[in-house]
Amino acid sequence: ASLATGPRQDNGIFYEIRTYDIKPSKMKAFVEMVNQHFHLRTAYSELVGFWTVELGAMNKAVHIWKYDNFAHRAAVRAALANDKDWQGKLLSPLLAFVEKQHNEVAYLVPWCQLEKPPKEGGVYEWVTFQMKPGGPALWGEAFRAAINTHINTGYTKLIGVFHTEYGLLNTVHVIWWNESPDSRAAGRHNAHEDARVVAAVRESVRFLESQQNMLLVPLPFSPLK
Repeated sequence: ASLATGPRQDNGIFYEIRTYDIKPSKMKAFVEMVNQHFHLRTAYSELVGFWTVELGAMNKAVHIWKYDNFAHRAAVRAALANDKDWQGKLLSPLLAFVEKQHNEVAYLVPWCQLEKPPKEGGVYEWVTFQMKPGGPALWGEAFRAAINTHINTGYTKLIGVFHTEYGLLNTVHVIWWNESPDSRAAGRHNAHEDARVVAAVRESVRFLESQQNMLLVPLPFSPLK
């Protein structure tokens, strides 16, 4: 019943979350280039999703990769370093578009499976919670209860919950799916007036340091779209 990542670490599978800040004048060219050539990268490992940020930040792209273990990631990176098509057609040109790169290693929490949306064409809400130091032993149960309450009310669709292993610790990323920004706004309004949600959130925020959310739009080649 805990949020500890042990079971996910035992089977080796982890997720690399990569965030790129794109130069404002280059965002359109960045999207066009990845749409055209990103198959060169996905030939080597599994892409979970690739989005651009619509609200909550600007000129930002987020993508998630799944790896069987760290040796798998190392082998993929080595193969990419020797792929002249990848290097020449996509990586080198993209470096001129990117201002900053950030990556994290995260595990799905044991009580959550990676889900798919009920249909294509919606939007994703990416919520980042920075929890108090102490890890899941301190705040795991309250956090899980808050997430499950949101799930059970049906106001939004849960896609996945990730807990960081490398990067800023005690960080939890939660991905939700909605049909549209307006349906998300309506669900948010209903949740704020739902006594079940209010009670669960009131308990979990005792362990919260900060919270940030972004509205994401998937690119055409994203498996989650």
